[in-house]
Amino acid sequence: MAAIDSPAKDLPLREDVRTLGALLGEVLREQGGEALFARVEAARLAARRRRVGEAGAEDELTGLLRGLAPPDAVEVTRAFSAYFGLVNMAERVHRIRRIRAYLAERTPVPGGLAAVLRGVAAEGVELATVRDALARLRVEPVFTAHPTEAVRRTLLMKEQRIARALVDRLERAPLTPDEDAGTLARIRTEVTAAWQTAEQPASGIAVADEVEHILFYLVEVIYRVVPAFYEHLEAALAAAYGPDAARALPPGLLRFASWVGGDADGNPNVGAATITATLARHRELILRRYQPELRSLFDHLSQARARVGVSAALEARLAAYRALLPAVWQRIPARYHDMPYRLLLEHVAARLAAAAHDGPGAYPDAASFLADLDLIGASLAAHRGAHAGLELVTRLRRRVETFGFHLATLDVRQHAGAHRRALAALLADPGFPALPAAARAARLRALLAAPPPPPAAGATDPDAAATLATMRAIGAARARHGAAAIGPYIISMAEGPDDVLAVLALARLAGLTGADDAVPLDVAPLLETTPDLARGRRILTELFDDPLYRRHLATRGGGQLVMLGYSDSNKEAGLAASRVALFDAEGDLTAAADAAGVGLTLFHGRGGTASRGGSKPREAVLAEPPHVVRGHVRVTEQGENIHAKYGLRGIAIRTLELMAGAVLEVTTCGGRCPSPAPAWVAAARTLAEDSAVVYRRLVFEDPDFLAYFRAATPIDVIELLRIGSRPSRRTGAGGIADLRAIPWVFAWTQSRHILPSWYGLGTGLERLRERHGPALLAEMAAGWPFFANLLADVEMVLAKADMPIAAHYAELAGPAGARLFPHLRAEFARTVALIVEARGAREILDGEPALKREIRLRNPYVDPMSLVQVDLLARWRAGDRRDDALREALFTTVRGIARGLQNTG
Repeated sequence: MAAIDSPAKDLPLREDVRTLGALLGEVLREQGGEALFARVEAARLAARRRRVGEAGAEDELTGLLRGLAPPDAVEVTRAFSAYFGLVNMAERVHRIRRIRAYLAERTPVPGGLAAVLRGVAAEGVELATVRDALARLRVEPVFTAHPTEAVRRTLLMKEQRIARALVDRLERAPLTPDEDAGTLARIRTEVTAAWQTAEQPASGIAVADEVEHILFYLVEVIYRVVPAFYEHLEAALAAAYGPDAARALPPGLLRFASWVGGDADGNPNVGAATITATLARHRELILRRYQPELRSLFDHLSQARARVGVSAALEARLAAYRALLPAVWQRIPARYHDMPYRLLLEHVAARLAAAAHDGPGAYPDAASFLADLDLIGASLAAHRGAHAGLELVTRLRRRVETFGFHLATLDVRQHAGAHRRALAALLADPGFPALPAAARAARLRALLAAPPPPPAAGATDPDAAATLATMRAIGAARARHGAAAIGPYIISMAEGPDDVLAVLALARLAGLTGADDAVPLDVAPLLETTPDLARGRRILTELFDDPLYRRHLATRGGGQLVMLGYSDSNKEAGLAASRVALFDAEGDLTAAADAAGVGLTLFHGRGGTASRGGSKPREAVLAEPPHVVRGHVRVTEQGENIHAKYGLRGIAIRTLELMAGAVLEVTTCGGRCPSPAPAWVAAARTLAEDSAVVYRRLVFEDPDFLAYFRAATPIDVIELLRIGSRPSRRTGAGGIADLRAIPWVFAWTQSRHILPSWYGLGTGLERLRERHGPALLAEMAAGWPFFANLLADVEMVLAKADMPIAAHYAELAGPAGARLFPHLRAEFARTVALIVEARGAREILDGEPALKREIRLRNPYVDPMSLVQVDLLARWRAGDRRDDALREALFTTVRGIARGLQNTG
């Protein structure tokens, strides 16, 4: 362990970065000329000297970068951006190297399944308790298309190939000089091709493009690692509880979902057509993905009846298929007629191929396909086949159990206001949206209690027509791809029980009903604002007290899903108030469900940065209130986080293990799970109130703040970026309240303020310290996972923020900047000092030395891009934003800074 944890562990990473940096330098000389290389190198060295406080270095750096012609600004920025692309990938490969170092030492990787189960067993948790937890376990990442991924897909593909070359270099080490040169040549090819590829697409991003982006990770990475996850779990169980402990793991421990193609909230490009097209694409890709595995099974399962027996059930299935698909039998060469597994697999492959277009003999669903694989597996197990191909069948079975014929569940989301407008049109009652919530609920209960109406005809109102079409597309998708293809129907900005009942009413009006007039939808209110989070318990209690809704729940298995939004609550009240409101809401919602005997699943709508709920996978689960996590974690994965957490197979399986291990840990802890001291909870609520007052006084009450935001960040550039299919605003209003949380956070991150993730917390902590002394804060930081995680998330943001660089952006705001920025800088310093004190450290990130080194190494190379952006912004705005070349250069800086900081929105 000493060797594993020593500072020398980063030496291979530093060597990789040096090698890749030198390679990039060669590419810059070749592609951009000696002048570009010299300018980039001079800026790099000046930025490093500036960071260590060398006199004159800042003036030198700004002098090098001020007034660059747009093409030169683009080339300089792209050079630093390309460097970060290589560094990011080297760091991810190094994480794989670190995992392998633990395995080589036969040491469980911290937070992994082996470490968690060893710890659980050591604490005396019996195997029966673990098995019960596994029976309830479900880890369900939900991929979304929020426009924070600032790197286009074609460049991500090149990064993947670079990563594979780096992993190959790692796996084959030590390499001969010729082998190493060959690997570096492959990397140089990708780097050079990326340099010659336009970063900005020629046209805007369509929903179909976002679908393909997400499917890349599902099909190329996640599909491959699912069997390995189960194998790691089996090995961990066997190591902790003995070899028999891993028998018969339950299916469905992993599930994957997507919003891409189903998230219509504020996006007029999403609706019935994208739901249909997206799920058709899902089906096409997963059916195509199974075929090579069937071919591999065919190659391996060459057993002959003359050598080994097969089950009677398999022989009976062969006979049935010979009658069902005579053409398939006729084309099988006679040399295979004594090979029963190959005979069956030929028919299985034919049925699977037919399923793509509902041809003769097609599998009607994934369960039928799985049944044939089970027959093969059972026959192998019964006839000495455990080491003659059974493991290959098991791997495919795990994938089919996970992905079915739908690949990933498609969630559907729409704003509550759209539903109210649709119902106003369908009920011929224009005043319906303006009714009090209780009156709307009563009207909807009467509608739901009445005999089912005939399906509504085509509506002329846009909201009504779109909603009816969406409901009918959901019904068609369930029939075509299976019930698992459609996930919950999520209601944005849900404010009361009427918003949930509205979805059921609209489904009935569209004819989306099944047996006994049941609506086959799980309806999930999304509680986004702090007032909505506070009223969540009342919303659920009223719903559960409603006999109509309880009957609906009974048809859905008795479970309720509630989605928690992190972004809007933070935007309106600041990070501490948002996190405490969410903590309280989780406890309230769980209590309401328990009182009603309803199973509750909380769906966490987390973003990339701390202000949108971003956190480490394991720590986020451990920070939940006691006894709230009951085997199931459902969480959004957004933007650049998807690439960081699922871009490489080794990292993807580590991400899944961290989440699953944390869920197992808290689900099995029982009475051993500590509850926070009442004094801690009271203190956190006081902190939330104090910090929210400070935050709102600045963001919503200061008359200069909006002007400062629009001048001291590149929000006007971000609003023009073509990085997503959804508009940056919910409506046409120009205020902060109307701006979506993603561009709000993205803009502050670009300007290095990262204000939404920390502002107000410092004053709140200071006031708490004044009331209770430093000891209470230290106790909370050391003994309460929720509070420790809050401080750790903010600490990481504080390390990435940079007030000296932010000062350059503040100058763009003129008098508003001169007045506001000193106040912001003081609050930043206050926050840093109090977090460091509470955590018992000397400076930021003392407890995270690897992250600390990583950020300190990165920041000097982000600084030149930031200074270029400030200069370009001033010139672009001075010309009334009419200079297209400056605008395109600004787009390049946005992407480069996003790559360097690895957090956007």
